Amino acid sequence: MITVMKFGGTSVGSAEALRRVANIVVNTEGDKVVVVSAMSGVTNFLVALVDESGSDISVVLESFRHKHLAEARQIMDEGSPLYEEFLAEFDRRMKSMEAAISSDRANPYYRDLVVSQGERFSSLMLSFLLRSMGYKSEALTSEDAGIYAVGNPMSGSADLSRTSLGMTLNVKPLLSEGIIPIITGFYGMNDDGAPLTFGRGGSDYSAAVVANAIDANMLEIWTDVDGFMSSDPRIIPGAVKIDEMNFGEAAELAYFGAKVLHPRTIEPVRVKHIPLKVRNSFKPEEPGTLIHHLRKPKGDLLRSVATKTDLSIITISSAEIAYRPAMVAKIVEKIAEIDVIIYSISTSLSTVAFLVHNTDVKDTLRQLNGLGGADIERIDVKNNVALVCAVGDNLLSKCGVSGDIFGAVKEAGANVEMISEGASEVSLNFVVPMGKVVDVVRLLHDRYIGVGQR
Repeated sequence: MITVMKFGGTSVGSAEALRRVANIVVNTEGDKVVVVSAMSGVTNFLVALVDESGSDISVVLESFRHKHLAEARQIMDEGSPLYEEFLAEFDRRMKSMEAAISSDRANPYYRDLVVSQGERFSSLMLSFLLRSMGYKSEALTSEDAGIYAVGNPMSGSADLSRTSLGMTLNVKPLLSEGIIPIITGFYGMNDDGAPLTFGRGGSDYSAAVVANAIDANMLEIWTDVDGFMSSDPRIIPGAVKIDEMNFGEAAELAYFGAKVLHPRTIEPVRVKHIPLKVRNSFKPEEPGTLIHHLRKPKGDLLRSVATKTDLSIITISSAEIAYRPAMVAKIVEKIAEIDVIIYSISTSLSTVAFLVHNTDVKDTLRQLNGLGGADIERIDVKNNVALVCAVGDNLLSKCGVSGDIFGAVKEAGANVEMISEGASEVSLNFVVPMGKVVDVVRLLHDRYIGVGQR
């Protein structure tokens, strides 16, 4: 039995939290591989450092060093040989971090190099804490473990086949020796050996990649919430935890607004049918949410309602665009060049509409204007809309589902601005004005989920 366990920033954010994590790890049966985020606040600290080029590096490094050593002294005996060994490795990593910060800012991977430093220290602290408790453990960077990545700076994807080979060589032998590997999340290495990050929150994805690579029996994502909820409890006080989901449901909710998992976490484990649990490291007695390939249908119309806010609809008009697939492909390619995420696409005879984040509108319009007036007649933008993702069992096969849901939307006094139906059997996605999204979600949740239903 091999369990891959991922712990987020709040789970490793203090000496007390690290002790809690260590106890969870050692009380888990079988072989364990642990993936960690940076301590809470550290990645934001490093991002600010990159953005503020005039920072005094010595002051920055001293602040970083003090934060980590203050917690390390609470989990290890400062005068012990183990602490001295920890300090020697800590200082070695600090020198590497100084070199990274002082390197060429013009390098396209400079930001990846700097913002990925935090995980190198949280993994080291947890590994030495486990050793202080009498367990064998080794702190591995993504480079040490053999996690490979491809893609553009700050938005890499794992090379699953190369990573599988790398981890077979570098990680699996440790398990056979009873060693608990603690691996840095958030990034892999590109062909040149340089760090390439997986996007903010990418440590969830890292853990899924690790689980895929070593053919784990279970992936556990330990965070600061009890699991997936029937809706955002900040706007739906009666939201309840969902005990069980399939991969499709979890992927839809993660992508369209539920902040429990990084949206890309599901695919690496789905392809190998590796079950995933979302659990709360502050309440380890809670069973969390189990996500796997099959689950028994509940029969409820909806199981969860998620939202993604602060979006805009960009509508492109061009004569008979539906009969010009090359034109649509050219538009999508132009948007893809600047790595803008498209949350939904809708087409008609003479228009194609894209749903993007408000902050991406200006760059998207600049790209589209580069296509020239001969291809595009008009571009319209509708700002400040929200996407609602309604997830349930086999929504497409149930007669009248859309009518029921949109009837509730009408009761909430909202206009449906855009619809995406048919791409997934488990979800119906539609766009409403920002000012009405809370009313829509509350009405759908109260009517079709209700308190106490799972």
